[in-house]
Order: sequence, then C-alpha cells, then structure tokens
Amino acid sequence: MDININQAHLIIGNNVKKQHMKKGISQLTLALEMGYKSVSIVSISEIGINSKHFNVERLLKIAKILQIDVCCFFEDVL
Repeated sequence: MDININQAHLIIGNNVKKQHMKKGISQLTLALEMGYKSVSIVSISEIGINSKHFNVERLLKIAKILQIDVCCFFEDVL
C-alpha cells in the first residue's frame, strides 16, 4: 500500500476511534484519562483538523488506557 503521511495520520486517527469505541470508551473519558480537561485534543486528532494528529507519546498513552497493543493503530498503514 502506497500512502502519504497525511493519509497515514487519518487512518491512525480512525483506528484510534474504532478501538476506543470498541472498548466502549468515549472521547471525553479517553481525554480525561490522558490528562486533558477537554475532548478537543482527541476529536481533532481523530479527524485531522488543521493537520493535527496523534503523536507517538499520545498513541502509547491511548494504547495503555485501552489495554491494547499500539500496533492496532497502524492497521492499514503498514
């Protein structure tokens, strides 16, 4: 699969959304458990508004919260 970095960010954001929804965890709950006071960091990163995306630190935090392997976020990217 030949994708550019922007497409990869969008796929990763969508995978984050799929994983937390699968676990029954809302964007707000996820954001609060990550240490944020607002859902905006999660919602903006999931859909890539203004080129915002999840960085490695955030992906690792989310994987720990969801108790999943961080590789799940890279499905359809690699």
